[in-house]
Amino acid sequence: MIRLGVVDFDTSHVVAFSQRLNHKQVPEEQWVNGAQIVCGCPGTSAITDQAKIDGYTKQAADLGLEILAKPEDLIGKVDGVLIESVDGSVHLERAKPFIKAGVPLFIDKPFTCSVKEAKTLAKLAAKKGVPIFSSSSLRYALEVVDIKAKEAELGKVVGVDAYSPASLHPRNPGFFNYGIHGLETLYALMGPGCESVTCTSTEGADVITGLWKDGRIGVVRGTRKGSHSYGFVAWCEKGVRQATINAGFIYRELLKQVVKFFETKTPPIAISETIEIMAFIEAAMKSAARGGRRTPVKF
Repeated sequence: MIRLGVVDFDTSHVVAFSQRLNHKQVPEEQWVNGAQIVCGCPGTSAITDQAKIDGYTKQAADLGLEILAKPEDLIGKVDGVLIESVDGSVHLERAKPFIKAGVPLFIDKPFTCSVKEAKTLAKLAAKKGVPIFSSSSLRYALEVVDIKAKEAELGKVVGVDAYSPASLHPRNPGFFNYGIHGLETLYALMGPGCESVTCTSTEGADVITGLWKDGRIGVVRGTRKGSHSYGFVAWCEKGVRQATINAGFIYRELLKQVVKFFETKTPPIAISETIEIMAFIEAAMKSAARGGRRTPVKF
């Protein structure tokens, strides 16, 4: 059984992931086999109130986690670490001691909050030969995976409109915050290769249009007003599919990928794609600041 540790308890993911991996407090259909979360360090947060962190800490302890004082205390107790900080700007610093110790890492969204930090983190991991993996759970939604599984029937994806809520926070600017869910849905279906974007931003929404190198167009809408949902329209060579995503199984499906990653030490997503997503977000913010001007995706 793979032993996992968690760093930073400022998100409900700590509880939800522990429930599914430790087979506690959720129905059996939500269980994921092959790994258990055995310990964690609650840490502090510039985004989440300490009272909420304390609540998640108590729930984690009830699920069997040993609560440790410092992130470094996990080293030697686990086979892999999940960095769960909501604040993406701390992920590089959180990752450094584990990379130095050779501990594989799953880094929850957002990977970082800049291309510069993303490239630095990836370079450090590559130099030490430490596998790293980062993803939103929406990438592995059943409806998204189904499109890829039916490529023989539908043909290749030629365009996508994806959407999700996109609340904002200064620590995670733009789509580095919640809008990354819709963006990961877009990339799961389109794949990498976006060369430029335009972004229209208002108080209630952001709409980002990406132009891929092969001429395909992908759009992501992040909403802040009105009703919220997750979903997409996928235009394929032989059909069009529209889906509202059922979020009830996204944690289970992501954790299957996480466990496989720690088993094989092979990330299911190339780190270059993750860095491209960071560059997409940076380019979108620059485009919005320039009144929607087309902006290259540079990384």
